Amino acid sequence: MLQALVQDRYGALVARATLVTGTRADALDLVHDALVATFGAGAAFSSVAQAEQYVCRAITTRSVDRVRRGIRERRAVERLQAMTPTSVVDPDPDVLGVDVVAALADLAPRERACVLLRHLDDLSVAETARTLNLSEGAVKRYTADGIARLNARLGTTSAPSDVVDVRLVPGEETR
Repeated sequence: MLQALVQDRYGALVARATLVTGTRADALDLVHDALVATFGAGAAFSSVAQAEQYVCRAITTRSVDRVRRGIRERRAVERLQAMTPTSVVDPDPDVLGVDVVAALADLAPRERACVLLRHLDDLSVAETARTLNLSEGAVKRYTADGIARLNARLGTTSAPSDVVDVRLVPGEETR
């Protein structure tokens, strides 16, 4: 059914998606995402027209999801920009080291943001979560993943700062 839909109606799907997104490049991505979502879940259709109708709905909903995601990301960027001073300079490789700056650049954006806010700006997990509009669990995960990737890239063994070693001190127990 997928092959028949793409062969017969691909142009119409791209045209519809172009109306939704405004650009052909975004439309092509959107059509592919909708086709994968529709047929990747193993949906069964009785006709090409039924499959096309379902993909058209997927195009619209995925477009709305992209817009919502873009709004959330823009709001997070605006919050970060509001917190930063107006004079911005490139990171000084002499402060962190060229290798650390390069390793940070290789991190995923959320991992990098969490690592930088937690370790360079010394924000708490809750403050970082509020700043990035994430859950505290997500901040902990992105931070831990970022630190792990930095350790692998730099050959270090730094532990996340949320982990505290506890040593038991022998002594008398009082009741």
